[in-house]
Amino acid sequence: MNQYQSINEMWADICHRYYNDKAYTCLGQSLTYGDVDALSEQFASYLQHYTSLAPGDRLAIQLPNILQYPVVLFGALRAGVVIVNVNPLYTARELKYQLNDSGAKALVVLKNLAKAAEEVVEKTNVQQVILTEVADLHSFTKRHLINGVLRYVKKQVPKCTFPSSITFRKALSLGRRDPATRVDSSPDDLCFLQYTGGTTGVAKGAMLSQRNLLSNSHQLLEVWSDSLVEKQERFLAPLPLYHIYGFNKHCLVLPSVGAESFLIPNARDIDSVIKVLKENALSGIIGINTLYVALMNHTEFASLRLEQLKICSAGGMALAIDTAKRWHEKTACMVSEGYGLTETSPVISSNLPTDIQLGTIGKPLPNTDIKVIDDKGNTLADNEAGELCVRGPQVMLGYWKNEAATAKVLSDDGWFKTGDIATIDNEGYISIVDRQKDMIIVSGFNVYPNEIEGILTSHPEVIEAAVIGVPDANSGEAVKAFLVRTPDSAIEDDELKVFCRELLTAYKIPRFYEFRDELPKTNVGKVLRRALRPGDNA
Repeated sequence: MNQYQSINEMWADICHRYYNDKAYTCLGQSLTYGDVDALSEQFASYLQHYTSLAPGDRLAIQLPNILQYPVVLFGALRAGVVIVNVNPLYTARELKYQLNDSGAKALVVLKNLAKAAEEVVEKTNVQQVILTEVADLHSFTKRHLINGVLRYVKKQVPKCTFPSSITFRKALSLGRRDPATRVDSSPDDLCFLQYTGGTTGVAKGAMLSQRNLLSNSHQLLEVWSDSLVEKQERFLAPLPLYHIYGFNKHCLVLPSVGAESFLIPNARDIDSVIKVLKENALSGIIGINTLYVALMNHTEFASLRLEQLKICSAGGMALAIDTAKRWHEKTACMVSEGYGLTETSPVISSNLPTDIQLGTIGKPLPNTDIKVIDDKGNTLADNEAGELCVRGPQVMLGYWKNEAATAKVLSDDGWFKTGDIATIDNEGYISIVDRQKDMIIVSGFNVYPNEIEGILTSHPEVIEAAVIGVPDANSGEAVKAFLVRTPDSAIEDDELKVFCRELLTAYKIPRFYEFRDELPKTNVGKVLRRALRPGDNA
């Protein structure tokens, strides 16, 4: 399906073609593809000559979107090391679990976030900790200024002690002494242990192969082929690269056309995102629903000049139709919604940027089979709701050291059960009805939270909404809505019930309402319904 046997082979070709072009920019500092190539070789050499890591061993990366991420990523892959992406905001408990489950031998971590690692590293197999600071790859003056302010003025860099540690800059210095040895990988070799977010239980490591990741990037390039222009694209990168969605787009797909990605270390700092949009003429944004809403609600958004935007991608959570319409009105660029999971590298389907059907997640990517099934495994007809299943080269090898969990979702003939309820229309467009586990049953009727949340957020005084089911003696479950109002709104339950009554059948209308300043979200910005359920800490 694609011309490369490994990501190393693909990256070498990319760096050769775009050597002098900017690859990544962060906090005003840029690295060209040639820079990333040279630095990643130094890091690979360090791993090979100064650590015990051998091909197939695991390296954990606990970094936000800073320039060090692609250097560490491609350096580790050059050394044949398997990547374990770690959420920088993990607690000590979560970090310990993932390090032990993956068997990681080394950890690269931002000093600002290293306290959790300090607590647990001696209780894991980690033999070497590589510490980096935010501006380690900036120019001499900017490096000392930024790192100094964070360390001494803002007090954001705690003192940490590890049994064996080295600074990232020292590791690169050691790596300059000897060239890295090329490690050849085959398409079926394990490349990533990408842990699921744990929203359905204990986090599991999805085993993604070289073929999985290369295939999915090639599939997306086919879908975007009419929209991407070589060496001319400049994309906002607010979603974390440690998340498979951000990684796929900014480390595989966009580099394939020599694009420049503007890394945002903290996407919740909307001021910083606005600043990048204001100072750079960008052609695309890789985002999710909550990011688009937050940008449009910013006081400076109306003054931005966004006429060069041509691709705005959304995934990770449902795109509200109201959000999509508002974004189009304000920018003249339609949001192209897609769909995927960690287990599918991640993209399964997408709307074409030039042919968007609002309310759907588009059509399957090339060489991707889909179907919906009932609870007995029977394939359903067009427009019938059932569990969405997918088969294609992007589907994971299985869950790391968890055959039982793998068997529940992956059949012998390659079909993966997504756990999402969907319909497929007669033109092939897929619509996600909801997560199977989030479905609410009111007096025997199925109620899907996405539908109700879409209605609630279409109200002009509601910014965000999340819906769950709560126990009810009469109907089994009742619908409860959690809402974030606009700053000047005083809207209450009764008004919203009247509003919903015009658009929803009676059993779907939320019976209970709770207003909050914000909703709980993952670090990617996806609303966590489970965190709204009393006693649900899964």
